[in-house]
Amino acid sequence: MTGEGEQAFAEALAAETRERTSRPLRPRDAATLILLDRSAGTTKVLFGRRHANHKFMPGKFVFPGGRVEASDRRMRIATPLSSIVEEKLNARARRPSAHLGRAIALAAIRETYEETGLALGLAGVAASLAAPAGAWSRFAAGNVAPALAGVDFLARAITPPGRPRRFDTRFLVADATLIARREEGIINPEAELVELVWMALAEASALDLPSITRVILDELADAMRTGMDPARPRPFFYLRNKVWRRDEL
Repeated sequence: MTGEGEQAFAEALAAETRERTSRPLRPRDAATLILLDRSAGTTKVLFGRRHANHKFMPGKFVFPGGRVEASDRRMRIATPLSSIVEEKLNARARRPSAHLGRAIALAAIRETYEETGLALGLAGVAASLAAPAGAWSRFAAGNVAPALAGVDFLARAITPPGRPRRFDTRFLVADATLIARREEGIINPEAELVELVWMALAEASALDLPSITRVILDELADAMRTGMDPARPRPFFYLRNKVWRRDEL
């Protein structure tokens, strides 16, 4: 990110820290998935528009995602994460483990399925999987097994202290070619996401986006300009002493 971009990030997120709560909260592990469609030569990114009545970011265009659940640690997979992505996801984690990166990637895939109806993985290989009850059971019922080999790790950001909700979010990236199944009826006027939009990366800033989403899109553009080198440093955003920091993992 350029110096100008870092300044814009600090100013935008400083404004978002004004909503405070007296109850200290520990950030929960969360995952977000950025889906890319490069089939037509122009990179497009998938966004979902949140319901206008939601208390959290109403009407905003966001990437699908949410917190890591216990079931994400138990779901079987078709292919594992690359070792470098797993290593980066564990970097500076509160509780690093051999299963953390896998759970984060699975949470991103599950949340994407729940919110959009898009199942990422390999089709025709899930019949023998003993999937946990709930969303993963429905996922596997479509005969799709989650595949992590094509999932990359882009950035990490922790919600600042004093907010009513706090997440330690990893932003992951995957290509739309990993979509093995599309479940209809998930997007509707009463759903969490009421609309899905594929928007060209260069034009995405025209959407009504949260501040952190704009920052992550800048990081995505920078990473793509350098070919998404697997060994590249990953940015890590967090607040310390009332100052926003951007470290590298």
